[in-house]
Amino acid sequence: MPMKARVYVTLKSGILDPQGKAIEGALKSLGVEGITSVRQGKVFDIEVEATDRARAEAALKAAAEKLLANTVIENFRVEVIG
Repeated sequence: MPMKARVYVTLKSGILDPQGKAIEGALKSLGVEGITSVRQGKVFDIEVEATDRARAEAALKAAAEKLLANTVIENFRVEVIG
């Protein structure tokens, strides 16, 4: 039975986020109040065949390091859901 997991990828602090700035400006122009900053990212919902949680996390970390995240400018976090 595959395990379900989620991988979150976000830009590292200090990396310019033009898409986040565009979203921030759009929200303000739509009248959404109180928005002071927006940083955008990616979420991957993945099912993985693994015998245990540790193996699933290891496989997903390898996938994030090799493909899902550009580790020079992005951080990632793996969450095995069940």
